Amino acid sequence: MTQLICQRILLKLSGEALMSSAGGSIDAEIVKRLAIEIKELCDAGLEVALVIGGGNILRGAKKADEGLDRVTGDQMGMLATVINALALQDALEHIGQQVRVMSALKINQVCEDYIRRKAIRHLEKKRVVIFAAGTGNPFFTTDSAASLRAIEINAQLMIKATKVKGVYSADPEKVADAVFYPRLTYDEAIDQRLNVMDTTALVLCQENNLPMRVMNIFESGAIMRLMQGEDIGSLIERGTGK
Repeated sequence: MTQLICQRILLKLSGEALMSSAGGSIDAEIVKRLAIEIKELCDAGLEVALVIGGGNILRGAKKADEGLDRVTGDQMGMLATVINALALQDALEHIGQQVRVMSALKINQVCEDYIRRKAIRHLEKKRVVIFAAGTGNPFFTTDSAASLRAIEINAQLMIKATKVKGVYSADPEKVADAVFYPRLTYDEAIDQRLNVMDTTALVLCQENNLPMRVMNIFESGAIMRLMQGEDIGSLIERGTGK
């Protein structure tokens, strides 16, 4: 068996990654494909945690722009992430992968409360852990939640799943000559406002020396190849001057 480059990762998925091209909020086939790839990683010996956004269902900040109280909107968005987490949990269980959803909000009837030591124990037992409800606080994105949880569980790498190859100087779907960055530092990502993640999430990773890989989640088998040592996507690391 090929040796993996790390033992424990956190995968950050946007809610939009679960959407169908037809516009449905959750596409069962996409969720099933993601579940199969995640199980393959677990079968290879990797410990996998996930954070999923809720933008396919509701964005709290957008609702606030429409006149809804921001705190209420963000709480609604947190609940949307729980829906997505439960969908992925069901898909994983259907293919025989043990999985636990842990929520930052107390929803004991549908998932576990987030407890750091318990989450680490689940991972050690080779269960997938899906962190839902963001940080449990308004005004914080699921990007920030992903950085926080990755650091708390001692993940060796965070993977930001996107629909493009990696980090570009501009949106490559809108700017034909956008420059691809295979390597960059957190300072560069922040200073150039490359929209990789929000600044809070990037600073958390930088201060805790957590590397991040940004890559295309829709490229079948890409995460496994990355774990086996292939150079895929963009790598963001702490600068040597820090």
